[in-house]
Amino acid sequence: MENARIPELLKPFTGGIELSPRAFDQFQLYLELLLRWNTRVNLTAVRDPEQIVTRHFGESLFAAQVLTTHTGPEGAPPTSLADVGSGAGFPGVPIRLAMPDLALTLIESQSKKAMFLREVVRTLELENVQIFCGRAERWGGTADIVTLRAVEQFERVLPIAARLVAENGKLCLLIGSGQLDTARQIISEGWRWCCAPSAVPDSNARIVVVAQRSTEPGPPDRTERNS
Repeated sequence: MENARIPELLKPFTGGIELSPRAFDQFQLYLELLLRWNTRVNLTAVRDPEQIVTRHFGESLFAAQVLTTHTGPEGAPPTSLADVGSGAGFPGVPIRLAMPDLALTLIESQSKKAMFLREVVRTLELENVQIFCGRAERWGGTADIVTLRAVEQFERVLPIAARLVAENGKLCLLIGSGQLDTARQIISEGWRWCCAPSAVPDSNARIVVVAQRSTEPGPPDRTERNS
């Protein structure tokens, strides 16, 4: 794929996010690496390069847009992100390319996928990025932002991911709209929803929704809007 094609494909997902020329070069390297490794390690069922860019890179960057524009300016800016069940690095790596000041931890229990993530970090020359090969409940850390996307056993993993969110931190979910009610039931007491669900462009009922850990009463739940 020509380098100029990637910015064109990602444009519907980035909103006000300004990606540097180096970031687009890194996305090109990431795509090439993913296509090469996917022939021997099952990283994604999507094989078409343009669909990988839109469905994986694009959705992840849309989550970055939601995090930067819809969660409000209160408090100190986030400094760390943990991506639970990172798999091939989505959404953690694309968010990091859009928000390069974040310290990133990619949590992945499958050793072959963790090996791929290490190669991504090396090839893209990413600094301040850690790979934790193990189950999320054994990580032992917390992060200002915790992301969760396309994991198996969603109802089991969601509470685990929520426990990794630091005080006043945010939980960012990239889910199908049919999973929203389940998420609202699990993420309730001690949390407030920051914004209405945001529909991922050009997707089949995919949404991004963000909740903030809070011990204080928040505003009325707004997640029913646009759902």
